[in-house]
Amino acid sequence: MKIFGIDVIKGSVRSRSRRPMYALVVLSGNEIINESEVSGFRLLRMLNAEKPGILAVDSLQEISVDQHDLFTFLQALPPSVRLVQVTGGEKKETLQKVASRYNISFNRFDPFEEARTIARVAALGAGAEVIAFENSSEIVVSRHRSPGKGGWSQNRYVRKIHGAVQHKAREIGMELMAAGLPYEKKETRAFGGCSRVAFTVRASRDQIPVSTYRGVDVQVRISGKRLERIRFRPLSGKPPYLIVGIDPGTTTAIAALDLEGNLLLLESSRQTSMSGVIETLYRVGKPLIIASDVHEIPFSVEKIRRAFNAVAHTPKQDMSVEVKQALTSKYPCQNDHERDALSAALEACRTYRNKFRNARKRVPAGYEVEEVMAGIVRGQSVEQVIGDLTEKAVPVNEQAPDMEIDAARDERIRILDGNVKRLRILVAELQEELQKKDQQVIRLQERLKKIRFRQDIVMRTDTEITRRDVIIENLKRKVRREERSNKALKKRIQRMKEFDEALLSGETIPLKILPALTKEEVKAFAGQMGIREGDVLYISRVEGFGKSTVRDLAHAGIAALLVGEWAGNAVAQQMEVSFREQKIPLLSAEQVRIVQKGGRGAADPVQFRAAMKRWKDTQVIFEKEEKGRMLEQIYQDYRTERGREMKKVG
Repeated sequence: MKIFGIDVIKGSVRSRSRRPMYALVVLSGNEIINESEVSGFRLLRMLNAEKPGILAVDSLQEISVDQHDLFTFLQALPPSVRLVQVTGGEKKETLQKVASRYNISFNRFDPFEEARTIARVAALGAGAEVIAFENSSEIVVSRHRSPGKGGWSQNRYVRKIHGAVQHKAREIGMELMAAGLPYEKKETRAFGGCSRVAFTVRASRDQIPVSTYRGVDVQVRISGKRLERIRFRPLSGKPPYLIVGIDPGTTTAIAALDLEGNLLLLESSRQTSMSGVIETLYRVGKPLIIASDVHEIPFSVEKIRRAFNAVAHTPKQDMSVEVKQALTSKYPCQNDHERDALSAALEACRTYRNKFRNARKRVPAGYEVEEVMAGIVRGQSVEQVIGDLTEKAVPVNEQAPDMEIDAARDERIRILDGNVKRLRILVAELQEELQKKDQQVIRLQERLKKIRFRQDIVMRTDTEITRRDVIIENLKRKVRREERSNKALKKRIQRMKEFDEALLSGETIPLKILPALTKEEVKAFAGQMGIREGDVLYISRVEGFGKSTVRDLAHAGIAALLVGEWAGNAVAQQMEVSFREQKIPLLSAEQVRIVQKGGRGAADPVQFRAAMKRWKDTQVIFEKEEKGRMLEQIYQDYRTERGREMKKVG
């Protein structure tokens, strides 16, 4: 199988002036058969001509700007070519880190060196395949040229094109039926045949027995149905090896490290069973070492070790609390159980660290370092592990030739049979333990029912219930008080709505009736009826008049105040001056006809506007007089001050 590895030399897919140039390395088996510098157009032509198994890149951004551009690029690839991102899928890694797993070093500043490395790690199974299309394809058969306006032979010309489209569609339908592929067909009928025929086939593009075609009158296009978002499928399904520390007990804690010592999992739970621990570890990876923090490995940890056929690791003596704290000081442990599990895993990792470092130096390039480390942990030498890997090496995604396998001589089948037997024993033990747990749960549930029944009898006379009853009664009274307040507020809103409707109608001037012109009465009226900007107020008698009340009305922004009866000439004059200073129209009820009913009233709009006009005219005169008096006062003050200064000088 051929593998194309590419890396950008210069340019970028985001640039319109400098299109990218790629370093292309063609790998066949373990040999590099071609190295060249190609453009994007030349690369697509070579892919369509040679149809390699894999096109490997270290980043999708080197071949596409965005997801739409990536769909277009994948559509242009031959169906048999798979696009692989060797640095991973959703979670990407650097190319240096990926290459280090296979003990491959390269110059990252040389594009051809990077392209060689990309091709080699892809051949070894690194990275993830880019999946952009569903398991469904669309075949469209349509006209390759337009009929145009035509002449005397226009009908014959159109009938010829449409007949060719229909004939080609029938051929494709027969090929799909012969291949056993179900499909749905949609035809667009036209004069003499069909102008367009679309097939929806439930198969991927590489399974379609039809190829893209362009003839004189007909063209055939094949496209896959796009996914909503790009997905990644690992090229190699091997799970990572783990070093696992387990602290069993009422609260079970698990800690999992990779062979480099990086923390992958740290959790604890009171409800985790043995099967739950096994399932959790299966999701993370493949346990290679199962470690405990005590010298004698616990029975439950031993059962988990047997389930994975892992290597057990225990310290020479039980680990002390001080040692555990020193090992786990840099990690976020939630409790002592997680600390114990993590310290066991870290101790096992520290024990094998030197062996792993020496193995990495001795492993030749092109072999997966983790497999060699796993063999060393199981007691093999580096040479034995490399020899086994060489014998079992099969090119990626190529099936071995069919042959009869003798189960008695096949080492792999023997190992798998042993694993199956051990797993069956473990399952039987787990089922027996589960049955005991179920019986214990039933007994505890019966006991709990009896305890709850006795507690219910005691709780009926408990003082806590009495206290809660008092709280409930107080809350009920508070709810009733709030309901009364809510009812009063609804009435107030209704009155305000009626007032606004009367104001908007323009037939009358609605009035709000003030009981008295005192600060307390105005505040109470504002809380009950509301005093808003533009309101016209009416008061029958002036009692308790004060300048602070006038300032409050001015701050509320009322339009005018109508007064029924005046208390006296001196009070009336003082009140008029105060209202004019605050620029609030003060009108007499003698000037405007008022109709009063209950707590509301209305004024004649014509008389009201006339009275307002007269007040504005007199207000202009008042303001001029006030300015004159102010200037006169300033002049008098100046003369007085000047006279004092002259006396001091004399």
